Amino acid sequence: MDLQLKNKVIIVSGGAKGIGEGIVKVLAAEGAIPVIIGRDKADNLKVVNELGGQAHHFVAELTDPLQCESVVKSVIAKFGRIDGLVNNAGVNDGVGLENGSYEQFIASLHKNLVHYYLLAHHALPELKKSKGAIVNIGSKTAETGQGNTSAYAASNGGRNALTREWAVELLPYGIRVNAIIVAECWTPLYENWIKTLPNPEEKLKSIVSKIPLEQRMTTAEEIANMAAFLLSERSSHTTGQLIHVDGGYTHLDRAIS
Repeated sequence: MDLQLKNKVIIVSGGAKGIGEGIVKVLAAEGAIPVIIGRDKADNLKVVNELGGQAHHFVAELTDPLQCESVVKSVIAKFGRIDGLVNNAGVNDGVGLENGSYEQFIASLHKNLVHYYLLAHHALPELKKSKGAIVNIGSKTAETGQGNTSAYAASNGGRNALTREWAVELLPYGIRVNAIIVAECWTPLYENWIKTLPNPEEKLKSIVSKIPLEQRMTTAEEIANMAAFLLSERSSHTTGQLIHVDGGYTHLDRAIS
């Protein structure tokens, strides 16, 4: 299926690794122009070089509101348009209720939620011109809880709420806004997290055994395929949706596994 994304300029925050990298590569394969926004130039360039210049990048620290604004301006200055935005950057940083603090909680909101708003806010004038689309990447932690991750869960609850709020607010402009909710997806960050746990191999086997569909982790490419669809005109009447690409993990009874 031709997703009609050729030459569409699409911002992907955190597009150099994990799910973001998967999205960038699928968009490039569809002929789009993915624009990575990430803090590490070397990581960004690694993906850009792998794609032979099909992708582009800008360096920005997204916890800094001024850099959120300036990086969107840089994209507009280079390309003259924005056709889509994928809010993806973030980290499950383990700021809990008992062991967290005000400072850690607020810092986590800036890592995981505030830049979603800021990038969308600054990209909006161009998205109105192009009738573009926004895709927010979220996490099942907002629905299931996980334990010891209050700030990340709160951020993802915010991502879900903003998805539906923006879908309503942006109806007059024909801008569609949807979210992809991720559960157990294998990424470098996930691998690093598993390694911090006691008996990581046993823990991983236990998690995988509870994923209803095929007892395996979701891949970054599977998330990316859904993102590309939601950015495309092939999903032209889909907005305000929280779409779970998770092998049934969030909603199916895991006792069936």
